[in-house]
Amino acid sequence: MIKDMPATSLNKNHATPGKAMLASVTGYAMDGFDLLILGFMLPVITTELGLTSSQAGSLVTWTLIGAVIGGVIFGHLSDRFGRIRVLTITILMFSLFTGLCAVAVGYWDLLAYRTLAGIGLGGEFGIGMALIAEAWPQRSANRASAYVGMGWQLGVLAAAFLTPLAAALYRLAWHVPGGPAASAGFLPYSPNHGANLKSLRSKKTSEQQLSFTQRLKAAI
Repeated sequence: MIKDMPATSLNKNHATPGKAMLASVTGYAMDGFDLLILGFMLPVITTELGLTSSQAGSLVTWTLIGAVIGGVIFGHLSDRFGRIRVLTITILMFSLFTGLCAVAVGYWDLLAYRTLAGIGLGGEFGIGMALIAEAWPQRSANRASAYVGMGWQLGVLAAAFLTPLAAALYRLAWHVPGGPAASAGFLPYSPNHGANLKSLRSKKTSEQQLSFTQRLKAAI
Protein backbone atom coordinates (compact mmCIF):
# COMPACT_ATOMS: atom_id res chain seq x y z
CA MET A 1 0.00 0.00 0.00
CA ILE A 2 1.14 3.55 -0.68
CA LYS A 3 0.77 4.64 2.93
CA ASP A 4 3.21 1.91 3.99
CA MET A 5 5.92 2.99 1.57
CA PRO A 6 8.92 4.80 3.04
CA ALA A 7 9.09 8.56 2.60
CA THR A 8 12.25 8.29 0.51
CA SER A 9 10.41 6.15 -2.03
CA LEU A 10 7.64 8.69 -2.42
CA ASN A 11 10.07 11.59 -2.62
CA LYS A 12 11.56 10.09 -5.77
CA ASN A 13 8.26 10.84 -7.45
CA HIS A 14 8.17 14.51 -6.39
CA ALA A 15 8.08 15.64 -10.04
CA THR A 16 5.09 13.48 -10.87
CA PRO A 17 2.40 16.07 -9.96
CA GLY A 18 4.04 18.72 -12.13
CA LYS A 19 4.36 16.40 -15.11
CA ALA A 20 0.77 15.23 -14.68
CA MET A 21 -0.36 18.85 -14.61
CA LEU A 22 1.63 19.72 -17.74
CA ALA A 23 0.25 16.78 -19.72
CA SER A 24 -3.34 17.29 -18.57
CA VAL A 25 -3.44 21.07 -19.07
CA THR A 26 -1.86 20.75 -22.52
CA GLY A 27 -4.37 18.09 -23.48
CA TYR A 28 -7.34 20.10 -22.24
CA ALA A 29 -6.09 23.24 -23.99
CA MET A 30 -5.80 21.44 -27.31
CA ASP A 31 -9.25 19.89 -26.83
CA GLY A 32 -10.76 23.32 -26.31
CA PHE A 33 -8.84 24.72 -29.26
CA ASP A 34 -9.95 21.89 -31.52
CA LEU A 35 -13.67 22.17 -30.81
CA LEU A 36 -13.75 25.96 -30.99
CA ILE A 37 -11.62 26.25 -34.12
CA LEU A 38 -13.94 23.75 -35.79
CA GLY A 39 -16.92 25.96 -35.02
CA PHE A 40 -15.15 29.10 -36.17
CA MET A 41 -13.92 27.48 -39.38
CA LEU A 42 -17.14 25.79 -40.49
CA PRO A 43 -17.95 28.50 -43.09
CA VAL A 44 -14.49 28.13 -44.65
CA ILE A 45 -14.64 24.32 -44.57
CA THR A 46 -18.12 24.36 -46.08
CA THR A 47 -16.94 26.47 -49.00
CA GLU A 48 -13.67 24.58 -49.50
CA LEU A 49 -15.25 21.11 -49.58
CA GLY A 50 -18.63 22.08 -50.99
CA LEU A 51 -20.61 20.90 -47.95
CA THR A 52 -24.28 21.50 -47.25
CA SER A 53 -25.27 23.22 -44.01
CA SER A 54 -26.47 19.92 -42.52
CA GLN A 55 -23.21 18.20 -43.40
CA ALA A 56 -21.20 21.01 -41.83
CA GLY A 57 -23.24 20.84 -38.63
CA SER A 58 -22.85 17.07 -38.43
CA LEU A 59 -19.08 17.47 -38.15
CA VAL A 60 -19.55 19.03 -34.72
CA THR A 61 -22.30 16.59 -33.76
CA TRP A 62 -20.26 13.49 -34.53
CA THR A 63 -17.18 14.90 -32.82
CA LEU A 64 -19.24 15.17 -29.62
CA ILE A 65 -20.83 11.74 -30.13
CA GLY A 66 -17.34 10.30 -30.52
CA ALA A 67 -16.27 12.06 -27.31
CA VAL A 68 -19.08 10.36 -25.37
CA ILE A 69 -18.14 6.96 -26.80
CA GLY A 70 -14.46 7.53 -26.06
CA GLY A 71 -15.16 8.60 -22.50
CA VAL A 72 -17.06 5.39 -21.78
CA ILE A 73 -14.68 3.00 -23.55
CA PHE A 74 -11.36 4.45 -22.46
CA GLY A 75 -12.61 5.12 -18.94
CA HIS A 76 -13.12 1.39 -18.44
CA LEU A 77 -9.86 0.54 -20.18
CA SER A 78 -7.89 2.93 -17.96
CA ASP A 79 -9.21 1.17 -14.85
CA ARG A 80 -8.06 -2.15 -16.24
CA PHE A 81 -4.78 -1.33 -17.97
CA GLY A 82 -3.63 1.85 -16.20
CA ARG A 83 -4.13 5.57 -16.65
CA ILE A 84 -0.78 6.34 -18.28
CA ARG A 85 -0.91 3.70 -20.96
CA VAL A 86 -4.49 4.44 -22.00
CA LEU A 87 -4.12 8.23 -21.75
CA THR A 88 -1.12 8.08 -24.06
CA ILE A 89 -3.18 6.11 -26.58
CA THR A 90 -6.04 8.63 -26.45
CA ILE A 91 -3.69 11.58 -26.92
CA LEU A 92 -2.02 9.99 -29.92
CA MET A 93 -5.38 8.98 -31.38
CA PHE A 94 -6.77 12.48 -31.01
CA SER A 95 -3.66 14.06 -32.51
CA LEU A 96 -3.42 11.63 -35.43
CA PHE A 97 -6.99 11.92 -36.64
CA THR A 98 -7.14 15.67 -36.08
CA GLY A 99 -4.04 16.01 -38.25
CA LEU A 100 -5.60 13.82 -40.93
CA CYS A 101 -8.43 16.33 -41.24
CA ALA A 102 -5.94 18.52 -43.11
CA VAL A 103 -5.84 16.04 -45.99
CA ALA A 104 -9.59 15.39 -46.17
CA VAL A 105 -10.93 15.77 -49.69
CA GLY A 106 -14.64 15.41 -49.02
CA TYR A 107 -17.40 15.10 -46.46
CA TRP A 108 -17.20 11.41 -45.61
CA ASP A 109 -13.50 11.14 -44.90
CA LEU A 110 -13.58 14.36 -42.88
CA LEU A 111 -16.56 13.03 -40.91
CA ALA A 112 -14.69 9.80 -40.16
CA TYR A 113 -11.58 11.70 -39.00
CA ARG A 114 -13.65 14.01 -36.79
CA THR A 115 -15.52 11.11 -35.19
CA LEU A 116 -12.34 9.16 -34.45
CA ALA A 117 -10.63 12.28 -33.14
CA GLY A 118 -13.66 12.82 -30.90
CA ILE A 119 -13.29 9.32 -29.47
CA GLY A 120 -9.70 10.11 -28.52
CA LEU A 121 -10.76 13.49 -27.14
CA GLY A 122 -13.42 11.97 -24.89
CA GLY A 123 -11.05 9.38 -23.48
CA GLU A 124 -8.35 11.95 -22.84
CA PHE A 125 -10.77 14.33 -21.14
CA GLY A 126 -11.85 11.96 -18.36
CA ILE A 127 -8.56 10.16 -17.81
CA GLY A 128 -6.59 13.40 -17.54
CA MET A 129 -8.67 14.55 -14.59
CA ALA A 130 -8.41 11.13 -12.92
CA LEU A 131 -4.64 11.24 -13.34
CA ILE A 132 -4.48 14.58 -11.55
CA ALA A 133 -6.58 13.22 -8.68
CA GLU A 134 -4.16 10.32 -8.26
CA ALA A 135 -0.86 12.12 -8.81
CA TRP A 136 -1.50 15.14 -6.59
CA PRO A 137 -1.71 15.05 -2.78
CA GLN A 138 -5.27 14.84 -1.54
CA ARG A 139 -5.10 18.23 0.17
CA SER A 140 -4.37 20.03 -3.11
CA ALA A 141 -6.07 17.74 -5.66
CA ASN A 142 -9.18 19.94 -5.91
CA ARG A 143 -7.13 23.04 -6.65
CA ALA A 144 -5.08 21.12 -9.22
CA SER A 145 -8.27 19.95 -10.95
CA ALA A 146 -9.40 23.57 -11.24
CA TYR A 147 -6.10 24.45 -12.92
CA VAL A 148 -6.61 21.65 -15.43
CA GLY A 149 -10.06 23.04 -16.26
CA MET A 150 -8.42 26.38 -17.03
CA GLY A 151 -6.49 24.65 -19.80
CA TRP A 152 -9.73 24.38 -21.75
CA GLN A 153 -10.27 28.14 -21.49
CA LEU A 154 -6.74 28.78 -22.72
CA GLY A 155 -7.44 26.64 -25.76
CA VAL A 156 -10.65 28.54 -26.44
CA LEU A 157 -8.82 31.88 -26.26
CA ALA A 158 -6.09 30.60 -28.57
CA ALA A 159 -8.73 29.52 -31.10
CA ALA A 160 -10.37 32.95 -30.97
CA PHE A 161 -7.08 34.79 -31.51
CA LEU A 162 -5.87 32.49 -34.30
CA THR A 163 -9.14 32.36 -36.25
CA PRO A 164 -8.16 35.20 -38.66
CA LEU A 165 -4.93 33.39 -39.55
CA ALA A 166 -6.62 29.99 -39.69
CA ALA A 167 -9.23 31.34 -42.11
CA ALA A 168 -6.46 31.85 -44.65
CA LEU A 169 -4.65 28.59 -43.87
CA TYR A 170 -7.43 26.41 -42.54
CA ARG A 171 -5.71 23.10 -43.35
CA LEU A 172 -2.71 24.19 -41.32
CA ALA A 173 -5.00 24.82 -38.34
CA TRP A 174 -5.73 21.09 -38.08
CA HIS A 175 -2.09 20.47 -37.18
CA VAL A 176 -2.14 22.73 -34.11
CA PRO A 177 -3.94 20.19 -31.87
CA GLY A 178 -1.13 17.76 -32.68
CA GLY A 179 0.67 19.36 -29.74
CA PRO A 180 -0.77 16.87 -27.24
CA ALA A 181 1.27 14.12 -28.90
CA ALA A 182 4.41 15.81 -27.57
CA SER A 183 2.98 15.80 -24.05
CA ALA A 184 2.77 11.99 -24.15
CA GLY A 185 6.48 11.93 -23.35
CA PHE A 186 5.86 13.84 -20.13
CA LEU A 187 3.24 11.45 -18.79
CA PRO A 188 4.43 10.22 -15.39
CA TYR A 189 3.81 7.07 -13.44
CA SER A 190 1.28 7.74 -10.71
CA PRO A 191 2.22 5.74 -7.59
CA ASN A 192 -1.35 5.92 -6.32
CA HIS A 193 -2.76 4.26 -9.40
CA GLY A 194 -0.90 1.02 -8.75
CA ALA A 195 -2.59 0.68 -5.38
CA ASN A 196 -5.95 1.71 -6.80
CA LEU A 197 -5.69 -0.79 -9.63
CA LYS A 198 -4.75 -3.59 -7.25
CA SER A 199 -7.67 -2.70 -4.98
CA LEU A 200 -10.07 -2.65 -7.94
CA ARG A 201 -8.92 -6.05 -9.18
CA SER A 202 -9.15 -7.50 -5.67
CA LYS A 203 -12.69 -6.18 -5.37
CA LYS A 204 -13.68 -7.69 -8.71
CA THR A 205 -12.22 -11.05 -7.69
CA SER A 206 -14.18 -11.00 -4.43
CA GLU A 207 -17.37 -10.14 -6.27
CA GLN A 208 -16.85 -12.99 -8.73
CA GLN A 209 -16.55 -15.43 -5.84
CA LEU A 210 -19.94 -14.48 -4.41
CA SER A 211 -22.83 -16.81 -5.11
CA PHE A 212 -25.87 -15.61 -7.04
CA THR A 213 -27.93 -15.59 -3.82
CA GLN A 214 -25.34 -13.47 -2.01
CA ARG A 215 -25.25 -10.96 -4.86
CA LEU A 216 -29.03 -10.76 -4.89
CA LYS A 217 -29.17 -10.13 -1.14
CA ALA A 218 -26.47 -7.46 -1.44
CA ALA A 219 -28.39 -5.73 -4.21
CA ILE A 220 -31.60 -5.73 -2.15
